[in-house]
Amino acid sequence: MSGDLATWPGLPYALLFLEWEARFPQEWTRHAKSWGTKQSLIRDMARAHQDEAVKAKLTDLVEIVVRRAYRCKDREYVRVARAVDSADLRSRLDRAVDSDSPWARYQAGYVLWLLDHPELPNTRHVWRAWVAGQAAALI
Repeated sequence: MSGDLATWPGLPYALLFLEWEARFPQEWTRHAKSWGTKQSLIRDMARAHQDEAVKAKLTDLVEIVVRRAYRCKDREYVRVARAVDSADLRSRLDRAVDSDSPWARYQAGYVLWLLDHPELPNTRHVWRAWVAGQAAALI
């Protein structure tokens, strides 16, 4: 992708590709599995200027991803969350933190924490340290 995201002819297809993977992971894996493409598209979406419709779609994708079991390259969605950070996104993440799903609680909590700490990188080391801190607080 080059240029303005809002005028990129491939935008609807890129969003559809990411939504397909987010909503129907088994089918996507069977028919379109491409972790590199997923990672590249997520990074492009996070870097580009988004209009309100694209921000809304990306906010939906972040919410879907934090509510499911982790899949390859899902950590990349932190970039998107940082790019579209809003009261709406934080409210959705707060609801996910309060859900019955352990996946949602941890993933949404981690994304919220990183939104509050933009100086921190989104690395495996940071994720593990955050999880360890959360686990210690529960004892």
